[in-house]
Amino acid sequence: MNYIKRVMGSALCFLVFIAAPSFASDYELTPFIGQMFSSELIGAESGENISASNDMHVGLALAWQDTPNGQGQILINAVSHDFANEASGLNQSLDIYYAHFSGVAQFRQQNYVTTVSLGLGGAYFDANGGEELYPSLTAAFGTRYEIDTNLSLVTELRAYASLTDDKNGVFCQAEACSAQFDGAVWVDTAISVGVAYKF
Repeated sequence: MNYIKRVMGSALCFLVFIAAPSFASDYELTPFIGQMFSSELIGAESGENISASNDMHVGLALAWQDTPNGQGQILINAVSHDFANEASGLNQSLDIYYAHFSGVAQFRQQNYVTTVSLGLGGAYFDANGGEELYPSLTAAFGTRYEIDTNLSLVTELRAYASLTDDKNGVFCQAEACSAQFDGAVWVDTAISVGVAYKF
């Protein structure tokens, strides 16, 4: 598990350096925090719905101004959901790490900016025993209030859709499985607030 995380971290750092064009200007770093709402799981044995908790998430975005009204962006986000293990009745965690390359359209009205973004990337799922990397899409609608030329307050409503496999062993240890995905798409939605620093 730690090996995979190190490889993903190295790959993301590499992407940051090759994806941001050298001719781009106004690089921007945005740490953010918020609440994430998850899909449901289903019991591996019973087939009944299992609720996953809605939890705090944290993330970081690196963006560059590609055109006067558009940015390129590398987005990393992490969340840890809890759900009840069907066999033991104890809580089990589902950690998800999202990494996406996005395009951001900006619609300006003086110091107020409305943003719409679409992105492509991956989602790494770790359920205390099983782990898997799935392809993922993200879409967001947000607002920015520019406090000064280098600092902005950012709010955002974002959805992640990851293409999963309900037959995968992410939730299995040995032969015992605690849950499975409910269908082929896992959806997380998030409300976030952050501060963008332009340099």
